[in-house]
Amino acid sequence: MIRLAPNGARVDPGTFLLGIFRGRDRKRWSLSVAMWGGHKMGSSGCRFLGGLRSGFRGAQAGCPRLTTSQAVYSENQLSWTLRIKPRVFSEYRIMWFKSCSMTFAYLSKMKSYRLPWTRLYGTSQTTVDSSEMKTFLALAHRWWDEEGVYAPLHSMNDLRVPFIRDNLLKTVANHQPGKPLSGMKILDVGCGGGLLTEPLGRLGASVTGIDPVDENIRTAQHHKSFDPVLDKRIEYRACSLEEIVEETAETFDAVIASEVVEHVIDLETFIQCCCQVLKPGGSLFITTINKTQLSYVLGIVFAEQIAGIVPKGTHTWEKFVSPEKLESILESNGLSVLTVAGMLYNPFSGYWHWSENTSLNYAAHAVKSSVQEHVVPAEFALKGETEELRAEASHNSGVCEELKR
Repeated sequence: MIRLAPNGARVDPGTFLLGIFRGRDRKRWSLSVAMWGGHKMGSSGCRFLGGLRSGFRGAQAGCPRLTTSQAVYSENQLSWTLRIKPRVFSEYRIMWFKSCSMTFAYLSKMKSYRLPWTRLYGTSQTTVDSSEMKTFLALAHRWWDEEGVYAPLHSMNDLRVPFIRDNLLKTVANHQPGKPLSGMKILDVGCGGGLLTEPLGRLGASVTGIDPVDENIRTAQHHKSFDPVLDKRIEYRACSLEEIVEETAETFDAVIASEVVEHVIDLETFIQCCCQVLKPGGSLFITTINKTQLSYVLGIVFAEQIAGIVPKGTHTWEKFVSPEKLESILESNGLSVLTVAGMLYNPFSGYWHWSENTSLNYAAHAVKSSVQEHVVPAEFALKGETEELRAEASHNSGVCEELKR
């Protein structure tokens, strides 16, 4: 048995730890291969293994035959068991694994084919939580009540608007006075009633606000209609981010997800979609809530159940995300995190202020790499290697013949 890392071991995605080959039965040895990393193998990987199986069937009779006996899926581990049935071996019991090692190397390499620009997510994979939509639908008419349930978001503009503006201005040499963001295209994901969309439009940017709740978009459309300037600079659409990925790929200079990621059901897919619609060198801005005991006590127990600062059921602690986890997801999708800053809200004064403490709320700014690798899809990259492995198996059959003698 060739064993890999035991359960619970920390192994980089796609890394294989080979152990000891052992066994006395000449008729059967089992080779177990496990891949760690928290992600399931894609369909292309399964097709690849199937191709290998059919390829090895055509090998010489003296060469070991590989058949896939079982596949076991779990949340943190994908385990494939390949059974090797060799013919008669010499007393040294030598096994040649060159072809197999090439197979493992390419299974490992396939883990890298999850770069976001190799596949665009469509409407079949959504990040929208239907239960969350019901909550915001009931509050759709209250977005512009500055003393109501959305008062903290109105006040948050004092921090997040300058945060977005100042970081975007670092990327341009010149800007127009009064309209510093003129010429920039910004996507406001989960825009709600347009509380953040409108200030960005007033800074000169062309802003697209999207939200899956129709009533939120109606409220935003109605409010911007009172300002003819904003009516020209802002476009609202009732849709999810996944629905516009293909048509807006690499379109926006900046994507904003403010107080949104703690409401989605698939954070990684959401971040991938954000990256796909960004231009190379574009900025992603996120504000959200950290996943700590303090955020549970103050953000849910106090804010929702005791003080009533936000309606009950607005947040789910399990969906909160720590800066470390968010940074890991961002970097795995080709984004470099430049800034993470803590934000604190004073419920008595109604104001926000910056803090070095990120245990409650925080803001993050990440930039998409301006130089991107153009990765060949796994289906095409592995097609040629399958042929090479078949040839290698045929070559090794001669070695097996020698071992018999």
